[in-house]
Amino acid sequence: MEAILLEYLWVLLVLVALEGLLAADNAVVMAVMVKHLPREQQKKALFYGLLGAFVFRFAALFMITILVDVWQIQALGAAYLLFIAFKHIYDQRKGKEHSLEPEATKGSGFWMTVLKVELADIAFAVDAMLAAVALALTLPHLDLFGIEEIGGINSGQFAVMLAGGLVGLIIMRFAAHKFVKLLANYPQLETTAFVIVGWVGVKLLVLTLSHKDLGVLPYDFAHSTEWKLIFWGVLLCIVVVGALISVKRKREREA
Repeated sequence: MEAILLEYLWVLLVLVALEGLLAADNAVVMAVMVKHLPREQQKKALFYGLLGAFVFRFAALFMITILVDVWQIQALGAAYLLFIAFKHIYDQRKGKEHSLEPEATKGSGFWMTVLKVELADIAFAVDAMLAAVALALTLPHLDLFGIEEIGGINSGQFAVMLAGGLVGLIIMRFAAHKFVKLLANYPQLETTAFVIVGWVGVKLLVLTLSHKDLGVLPYDFAHSTEWKLIFWGVLLCIVVVGALISVKRKREREA
């Protein structure tokens, strides 16, 4: 039981870090999108943006938990996570910091800007929840308060995804500026975060290929100790390498 709780705690910590960086990226995009508005309208637009982020995060969570056992949905989720990871890395190499530049909303009225912010929120909500699902689904089952499943997913796994989503919203509301500052000082960390998203997409792909209705990989492989060691080992390497490169790049800029 202690080993299971430790595994849950570890996944939650990884989710907190990943949600923090994604929330910071979301906050940067929202700030860029409302920049052309008068200051008072900026505050209102950001408020609506945060409200939308709250609604869409939980809508995405409950929709995904209902469809999570459908291998076609898992496959689409894996493809999407891999796509956004590769797209971000490609855009950065081309010199694009974000796909949503000020010109995308420049000249837009208040409500049109709010609409575009909400659409961005939907994309970020799907990103965050798919990453949470991929990390949580291979956790051992843990029935909380005697409840076996919530929306077709184990209650323990659901609790981890819910906690990750809540942490992302809290960070976006209260601590996003700290993560924005961190990303400003160490921009390479953003790429590291999206490499992690891509690797999480690989995990969801393995889960899809191991689905009992597909059977490309053995069903037990996605839940095996060997695969967990490979996944967490590679994830740790990504974090370490990303941190080292970030520090090196910062020193080069300051030199």
